[in-house]
Amino acid sequence: MAYATQQDLIDRFGEEELIQLTDRTNLPASTIDADVVMAALSDAEALADSYLAKRYQLPLDPVPDVLTRTVADIARYFLHGRRTDKDDPVTRDYGQALAWLKDVANGLVELGAAGIAPDQSGDGQVQVSGPGRVFSRDNLSGF
Repeated sequence: MAYATQQDLIDRFGEEELIQLTDRTNLPASTIDADVVMAALSDAEALADSYLAKRYQLPLDPVPDVLTRTVADIARYFLHGRRTDKDDPVTRDYGQALAWLKDVANGLVELGAAGIAPDQSGDGQVQVSGPGRVFSRDNLSGF
């Protein structure tokens, strides 16, 4: 299930902004390029999943509204590309979205979605294995 759709982006940021960001063939820009929007949404969802997978079984169903907003902000940032500077509201929203995803991954924020991530294997201890020792007291006793 998709976390955000093209219509979510239109509802949040306006159709005119999406036309300006995605129409790369018409001058002046006049239509939304759905392929460009889907690529940005797909990238944003993959980024969100990389954080959510630490605590939740994916895909999330139902999708919490806060996650839809977060993915929409990330997709908008991806659509803007290099056109934003560090003080731009688009960059600010992207930074807030990443900070929120980090908080979810660290367990500081709960999504209220079904499916906490499966238990980690092992009992929390690190196990290391390797080859036997090359040098020991016995084989270096004459040196």
